[in-house]
Amino acid sequence: MLVACRTSNVENAAIIKVLETESATWRSRDSAGHANCWFIQPYSSVLVSTTDGKTLDIPATAMITASPERMGNGGSAVNSQYKISVQGKSAWVSHHEESTDMEGKKSYSYEIRMLEKISGQWKLVGQSIHMLK
Repeated sequence: MLVACRTSNVENAAIIKVLETESATWRSRDSAGHANCWFIQPYSSVLVSTTDGKTLDIPATAMITASPERMGNGGSAVNSQYKISVQGKSAWVSHHEESTDMEGKKSYSYEIRMLEKISGQWKLVGQSIHMLK
């Protein structure tokens, strides 16, 4: 579900497709598919705040070099409440994610994603994930 946007439906759909592909490939341990969603820039960043109050500053290169053993462990994710702003070839997106692991346990996060249009394709260049209780 798209909540708010400042761009065309075509751009929104392309951006959402990248985000949902990135979520799915992480869980399915598809490292090549996951890496294809990213374009690492010198300023790329991945920050995660955990439910126990820790902040993790993960090297963005881990998004394109992660081995399947270090990726998700199956399950699924549903993203919702997208808010999208596109300014030229840069996009800022926020959304909620509900993840379900292989045993059916759910976890929730609020995510901020930064994308850039590289050679005509939207790619993630950074993100901030805030895990919710």
